[in-house]
Order: sequence, then structure tokens, then C-alpha cells
Amino acid sequence: MKIRFLGTGTSTGVPEIGCRCEVCTSSDGRDKRLRTSALITVNGKNILIDCGPDFRQQMLPVELKKLHGVLLTHEHYDHVGGMDDLRPFCRFGDIDVYLEKYVSEALKTRIPYCFEKFKYPGVPSFNLHEITCNPFYVEDVKIVPVRLMHYKLPITGYRIGNMAYLTDVKSIPEEEYKKLEGLDTLIMDALRIKPHISHQNLEEALENIRRINPKRTYFIHMSHQMGLHGEIEKKLPENIFLAYDGLEIESD
Repeated sequence: MKIRFLGTGTSTGVPEIGCRCEVCTSSDGRDKRLRTSALITVNGKNILIDCGPDFRQQMLPVELKKLHGVLLTHEHYDHVGGMDDLRPFCRFGDIDVYLEKYVSEALKTRIPYCFEKFKYPGVPSFNLHEITCNPFYVEDVKIVPVRLMHYKLPITGYRIGNMAYLTDVKSIPEEEYKKLEGLDTLIMDALRIKPHISHQNLEEALENIRRINPKRTYFIHMSHQMGLHGEIEKKLPENIFLAYDGLEIESD
């Protein structure tokens, strides 16, 4: 399995508009963070997790190939705002999108022109597959949804093989931890150092890592308040890293 981190930033991105802090003015490219998204390639299938407003920019350096599935975690704009930019991928056929019912309803409201009976030529064409927390398949790739909570909003995390992708996490229901056993790679958000009402801070994320016990972890969905990439990563325990935009890793 190959994982490309398309974006690793929070909803405002980094740098944040109007901010002149040391992170937002950093010359280290790892401190430039577009909105969080990832491209997974497994068994020859390409699976996109979330499609935020920076999607077009994120995909310009990437070879155009068929997307076999798009997995959406929730309805927030920083995770679905780029859905219209999927139109170039429709040359390979309609795009299969997997999402919870409430996310499906939100998407139809925000981009209704994509779901009309008689669509304007050139708009993206989607097949929406409403999912629950039960496993499903994208062709021959098994996907295990993981329930997460983003304060009071339900989020869908995804386990693919021995990799789990958990974004916008504040808490994980007790019964969901069993889905996270035996991970090779955990990808999980850690917004900043200080506590936040709907995201894990760094301390809470490290606490969850100790419980889940993956072989390695990469943090995503970071704000400028996390601190400088080069400084924070030096302080992390062994096998725990800050992801950055464009990073590619391999996982079992």
C-alpha cells in the first residue's frame, strides 16, 4: 500500500490568512499545509480520502489515473469543498463515492447540479454509496469504517489493511478500539498543543497512540498552533511523526 499525503493542515490551512507567526512565515516547506486529504493506492486501486478545497492544487503534481473510490469522512467544507474538481477523473467513468447518509444529503444540497436528472455537460458524475459502520468493498479492497466523534458530530474513519486513517477526532467510542488492533500505520489528527473542543490536541493524540499501539503514527490536520515541524518532530516519541504535504509512505 502506498499513501500520499495530499494535505495535512486544518480548515484554515497553514499559513493562515493574515497571520505572521513563526510557523506561518516559516521557510520550511513542511510548514506549508493544505487542507487534509490522502490518496491511497492498494492492490492497484486508487482510493481518495476526502476532497477538500485544495484538491486541484494537490493533484497537479500527480499523474491522472482512475479513482476507484472516494471515501468521505464527514460534511465539513475543508473535507468536501473540492468535489467539483473531480471532473477530470470522470473521463474514466462515473466516480464511486462512499459516505454516510447525512453527508450524502449535505452534498446534494451544496452541489445539486451534480445530481440533476439532466446534468449540464462537463459536471462531475457521482455514484453515491451510503455506508454505515459495517465493512464494505471498493472493488477488491476491504474498507472497515471506524466511528469517531468530532465533539458531537459523527465522523467516519477508515481502516484499509493494517492502516487506519482517523481525522477530526476528539474521541473514539470504546467499542471501536477493537477495529484498530494490530495496525502497521496509524494516521490521526493532532490539531495543536492546547486543548480544543472538537479535535485532539497533541497530548490526547499521544494518549490514544499508547492505547492503540500501532507500529508507527503520522499526525495530520495540524494548525499553525502545533508549532514548527522541525522542532516539534524532534520532541516526539520514536516512530511518531508529523506528516507533511506531498509525503509518500508505504504500509502493509
